[in-house]
Amino acid sequence: MKTVGQVRAVDSIDFTINAGETLGLVGESGCGKTTTSKLLLRLEEPTAGQIFMEGTDIQTFSGQSLKEYRTQVQAVFQDPWSSLSPRMKIKDIVSEALVVNRDISKKDAYDRVKEVMEQVGLAPEQAELYPHEFSGGQRQRVAVASALASYPKLIILDEPVSALDVSIRAQVMNLLVDLQAETGVSFMLVAHNLATVRYMAHQTVVMYLGKIVEHSPTEELYDNPLHPYTKALFSAALPAHPDDIGDEIILTGEVPSPINPPSGCNFHPRCPFAMDRCSVEEPVIKDMGNGHLLSCHLYE
Repeated sequence: MKTVGQVRAVDSIDFTINAGETLGLVGESGCGKTTTSKLLLRLEEPTAGQIFMEGTDIQTFSGQSLKEYRTQVQAVFQDPWSSLSPRMKIKDIVSEALVVNRDISKKDAYDRVKEVMEQVGLAPEQAELYPHEFSGGQRQRVAVASALASYPKLIILDEPVSALDVSIRAQVMNLLVDLQAETGVSFMLVAHNLATVRYMAHQTVVMYLGKIVEHSPTEELYDNPLHPYTKALFSAALPAHPDDIGDEIILTGEVPSPINPPSGCNFHPRCPFAMDRCSVEEPVIKDMGNGHLLSCHLYE
């Protein structure tokens, strides 16, 4: 096998997900959102750096402690049609994390299934059905129930509503917000739809080519984006009101290859405001006030 090169899918990223809050992760395809999610789920191993869960490095978990971690960090994936096994009844799908990772009887597991089915707005008797007997919105509710069953502290939401009809997206988003208020669970929301992130996230991180370029409380970020990439990203989104339509910022060129990223700031080849130092000196994260963190030479 020929090795072409190494890719730093994520590089020197640093953020905290507070208990009972949602962190939104946005950026175009290939920016590192999925890799970040896999690292938190222990589906990928970091080559450097550490990830802490309540003060403990998750890479130290093994055996039973790793099983317990997997119950504490769950995921809801984008496609409700392919994320549920067609050969399993709903009660077995929802209870799987409990049965596999914890010493619990089937009866106790099924009792928990009935409880979470009601929490997500489904009838307990529907646990006897198979996935093909549900609509897309109902399947995503099943996926949420499966994630909730093991009393997790963090759920990774990977585009949780993008595959659903517009008419039911708001229902699922409201369900997630209500469940967070009820249970105190934290979410990391990975999404392309900026309106979804604005509605659900308390904090938002903007990534570009594996690095964090801006990190801020969500309302502060949407009201006052600072980084040129963030401004371009937001300008491409359809506004909620026609009066809010502004000029779209068109970026020139293609996203650089992650195998051979540019020197200095990763964004400088496409930045309309790039200066000479941007191509040779990597910017550091600065606090612009109100918890608004930025990585850009323009604001130094």
